[in-house]
Amino acid sequence: MLNNAGRYSHGHHESVLRSHQWRTAENSAGFLLGYLTPGQDLLDVGCGPGTITLDLAQRVAPGRTVGIDLSPDVIATARQNQNSSVETNVVFDVGSAYDLKFADSRFDVVYAHQVLQHLHNPVAALEEMRRVLRVGGLLAVRDSDYGAFTWAPEDPRLDRWMQIYQQLTKKNNANANAGRVLPTWIRQAGFESMDVSSSTWTFHRPDERLWWGQLWADRVRMSEFAHQSLEYKLTTQQELTDIAEAFLTWAANDDGLFIVVHVDVIARR
Repeated sequence: MLNNAGRYSHGHHESVLRSHQWRTAENSAGFLLGYLTPGQDLLDVGCGPGTITLDLAQRVAPGRTVGIDLSPDVIATARQNQNSSVETNVVFDVGSAYDLKFADSRFDVVYAHQVLQHLHNPVAALEEMRRVLRVGGLLAVRDSDYGAFTWAPEDPRLDRWMQIYQQLTKKNNANANAGRVLPTWIRQAGFESMDVSSSTWTFHRPDERLWWGQLWADRVRMSEFAHQSLEYKLTTQQELTDIAEAFLTWAANDDGLFIVVHVDVIARR
């Protein structure tokens, strides 16, 4: 039996990175911004291409910001983005959420965006994040909840996309509906005080629909979502083509609406 612990259901195809590069502190870390002050040391776990990391670094400078990600290629992209940024207080490095290469009580803030939903043992990762936090430091975690996503108009092909994604993440020992269990995981990791909120990405304007619909059409056809779903025999190439077409049809509809739901948690060590 294959051990799929740690297998990333999205992969790093260009269509995935296109989404990650779009993310900023404003659209992905708004719940944290009011807690940041100059001089804090901040760790971004699963930083991806570093666009959020660089934004956060501006708010804590001259404090040091570190971004880590498991993928060397993604860290290379983050460093390229840093080269075009004015931020010099940032270090990007390859690293695992399960084994943070930092001393105990090293950081004032640890941030993780859309990371825990992909892990086979999120509580262990949260325990590591707690270890490297200083007493009184802040954990800021945001994860989506796919089961709470909604869209209009209805389309059975998009319903099928959601079903396949849920099955795929389960095969990979991950939790597509992580948002709803974030508080539980964080409490199990030893945090006692937390503030829980929710937020959304909403796609409705024509430019928003075009971007989101094309992005997912490409992911459905070419990313690891496609490759792994076919490998696990969850779908067929024809069905993936049909689902991609459904995203493009949705994008062209003036009534198209897509809401991505997140749960946001601030916890204090």
